[in-house]
Amino acid sequence: MITFLSLLAVLCAAFLVITIPIAVYSLIVHRVPKPLQSIRDGLGEAALSMAAAVAVVSTLGSLYLSEAAKFIPCELCWFQRIFMYPLAVILTIAAFRKDVSIRIYALPLAFVGAAISTYHYLIQRFPENVSYECSTAVSCDAVFVWKFHFLSIPAMAWIGFITIAVLLLLATRKPALKTGSGPATDA
Repeated sequence: MITFLSLLAVLCAAFLVITIPIAVYSLIVHRVPKPLQSIRDGLGEAALSMAAAVAVVSTLGSLYLSEAAKFIPCELCWFQRIFMYPLAVILTIAAFRKDVSIRIYALPLAFVGAAISTYHYLIQRFPENVSYECSTAVSCDAVFVWKFHFLSIPAMAWIGFITIAVLLLLATRKPALKTGSGPATDA
């Protein structure tokens, strides 16, 4: 299961490596390259549901790691959970309602969660160079998972948070289908 969760994180990381440079380029030149416009439109319509799926899988993955794999969460893991678990709920509801305006609530959660994940990853990788104080029984520099020479639990959480943020920024409302041939009138 840990390998499966790690592979999902690598898949999300690949998505980010492809998407972020294209998005930056599009912002600079103020347009999306023609061959990518249909992909952008399709992704924009599915992005909210995809963000909800990432949040739900991240939540279930963290529960698996603590309840089934018996990894005791450290203090920073709990803070990351505090920001991920609500995302799973609100993004799922927003996906069913197709409510893209959830961004205003979800993006701050994702960005703060990503910041905590970054700090936690730095503590794990460079414990002698990063100052921290962990008050729980489990040290924040403990590494329970180490896959592909870079993925730990906080790294997977960071990838999840950033993937959610990028998907929320890409999310668009599905255009309403036009019915009738003339202008709409109020009765």
